[in-house]
Amino acid sequence: MTGVILCGGQSTRMGTDKGMLQRDTTTWAQLAFNKLAALSIPVVLSVNQQQQNSYRNIFDQSLLIEDDSKLDIGGPLRGILSVHNKFPSVDLFVLACDMLAMDALVIDVLYENTLTNNNNEALVFKNEQKVEPLCGVYLSKGLKHIYALYQQQQLKKHSMMYVLKSLNTKYLSLPDTWEKYFNNYNSPEDFV
Repeated sequence: MTGVILCGGQSTRMGTDKGMLQRDTTTWAQLAFNKLAALSIPVVLSVNQQQQNSYRNIFDQSLLIEDDSKLDIGGPLRGILSVHNKFPSVDLFVLACDMLAMDALVIDVLYENTLTNNNNEALVFKNEQKVEPLCGVYLSKGLKHIYALYQQQQLKKHSMMYVLKSLNTKYLSLPDTWEKYFNNYNSPEDFV
């Protein structure tokens, strides 16, 4: 398994690249990286071409996986499939860099459930109303299926929700007390 930090790029609502924002003296990308690295698995960062220079100042070039320009896909799925194409036999533990409140306990529970997983292609948390796709595990066999659909022009939508519905997904129950860990920080108002 390899951890993948989705760095997203320029955020119009935040006005900058969220991965380069800092909490204390550490970038959001580094905070997310450290959370997955605590599992003792390799971790890479999904970046676009415009992010390469700024991320190279913090991370080794070998850890940066640039979005595949041949993929006509937007959003997080482009980054996930770009990493999958580089490591096609590896399961991916995905975490968005703007989930600042993500707790090690949540990551550990998801990881432990992956180790006992027998036939699912993705594992994510879900409460009654909401699925949380950007802290989840996407197994290589599921990503191969999604990529094959894309190549055959059968991938009708590129949203992560559509991807999860297209896979044999295990939905882990999200306790109410854990919902705060899945907050995305998308604009300056989110910090108020």
